[in-house]
Amino acid sequence: MIKKLYLPLVALLVLTFSSCKKMGELSADYFTTNPEVLEAVGGKVPVTITGKFPEKYFKKNAVVEVTPVLRWEGGEAKGQPATFQGEKVQGNDQTIMYKAGGTYTMKVSFNYVPEMAKSELYLDFKIKSGKKTYTIPSVKIADGVIATSELPTVNSANAALAPDAFQRVIKQAKEAQIMFLIQQANLRASELKSAELKDFHKQVVTVAGDSKNYKLNNIEISAYASPDGGVELNSTLANNRQNNTAKYMNQQLKKGKINTNVDTEYTAQDWDGFQELVSKSNIQDKELILRVLSMYTDAEQREAEIKNISSVYKTLADEILPQLRRARLTANYDVIGRSDEEINEAFDTDAKALSIDEILYAATLTDDQARQKAIYNKAIELYPADYRAYNNLGMMAYAEGDQATAEKYFKQAASKQSDAAEANTNLGLIELAKGNVANAETYLSKSTGANTADEALGNLYIKQGQYDRAVTAFGDTKSNSAALAQILAKDYNKAKNTLNSVKNPDAYTDYLMAIVGARTNNANLVKSSMQKVAQKDATLAAKAQNDREFAKYANEIK
Repeated sequence: MIKKLYLPLVALLVLTFSSCKKMGELSADYFTTNPEVLEAVGGKVPVTITGKFPEKYFKKNAVVEVTPVLRWEGGEAKGQPATFQGEKVQGNDQTIMYKAGGTYTMKVSFNYVPEMAKSELYLDFKIKSGKKTYTIPSVKIADGVIATSELPTVNSANAALAPDAFQRVIKQAKEAQIMFLIQQANLRASELKSAELKDFHKQVVTVAGDSKNYKLNNIEISAYASPDGGVELNSTLANNRQNNTAKYMNQQLKKGKINTNVDTEYTAQDWDGFQELVSKSNIQDKELILRVLSMYTDAEQREAEIKNISSVYKTLADEILPQLRRARLTANYDVIGRSDEEINEAFDTDAKALSIDEILYAATLTDDQARQKAIYNKAIELYPADYRAYNNLGMMAYAEGDQATAEKYFKQAASKQSDAAEANTNLGLIELAKGNVANAETYLSKSTGANTADEALGNLYIKQGQYDRAVTAFGDTKSNSAALAQILAKDYNKAKNTLNSVKNPDAYTDYLMAIVGARTNNANLVKSSMQKVAQKDATLAAKAQNDREFAKYANEIK
């Protein structure tokens, strides 16, 4: 009897002891991360954690909360926890079987801060079993954070220049028309005395007589006949109008002792001019006439169909057709601007004599930055409403690393013209340098047309973690940022070539080259590049000591 009572009691005690036993510490071998070493991407530190609860580990009545925590000296960041439950727990969390165990996946993203450069990822466990709550030791599962994407290469980006519109040679044309009566080609005295033709001759004389400021290229004569009448008749008529006008023009040139070519052509039936005049008119059945022109290409059929529209033909004959019986004279000439020497001399003696574009152009004639700044300041003094000089002073300040001054000028430029592509591009760079990606995106949406818009967009895409897109945006740009994008897209050969082609390499150029060396297992390249970094920027060289990129190259970065 005693024996029969003893055995069930022992079993009960074993069961009670077993159920009260706490879940023990987990080995790091049960966890993997992707990536193995955490990396900052687009201002975040994303990681996918795959974990396993081993067989006969997870208590049937337990609830386990697993929290990813990224820890560094003096701080930590917690990720979204995940909760798991034993097979006897009633709830909606993932169930882990006692005998079989179970695997799980957690996707976590931390907001990147620079202190994370030397950090470690842990999993914290909080367990609730019945009325008891306890923790087990945290498990380290990964190192972090590779922060190459956060390197401030945007600081050495090329800000956009607001260009001048100066042209030394500007193509110009002066026009006049001589009108003819129906089926006539003679030049009427009233037409030859018109104010329009007098202005034309006056301009030709002015251009021909001032070889310093002008060059007369030629005079074109285009004679026309209206579409009414047969092709044969109109061809003869238009040809005669051409010849008579050319004879008259040559006489005028000879009288003025002006030597230039007179080029002639004629159009027998001016259907293009007819269509243009009709489309601009308010005549009745305009759309019907235009539809006829689109339906028929044969000249005689067009004319017949239009004449059939009797309600408007008289209006056409009175208002439209007379305007097509003409000869157009065009004097083509060049306006020749000041030479480089004349612009420099004028700036030094009397800058007021120069246009805004001539002053801005003067800044391109020197490499002396002090003179360039003086030129832009004079442009602001004389033409304060023009945004370009403000922008270009900001561009110079940005290149010098003075972002506060650069931002002041860029904002002044934008206040003069809010849609100025260059000012918006450059304000986008300022926001990227501050880490304000959303603000930068707003500015860069208005950057189309700026000379460095694509480069600025490349920097934006780096900050957004869109590395392939960044590489495409940079194109053949040879800059630190372009090389950074290529490194992040894992095109190390291209990155190396880009870095070797940077016009004015700085410490970050060499630092990026050292990263290329580390990622391609080239210890010599790491060492030689970091020696250059140390010579140019001791602070940046010291940063390498905690950079996970160089975890395997402690000797090379000393």
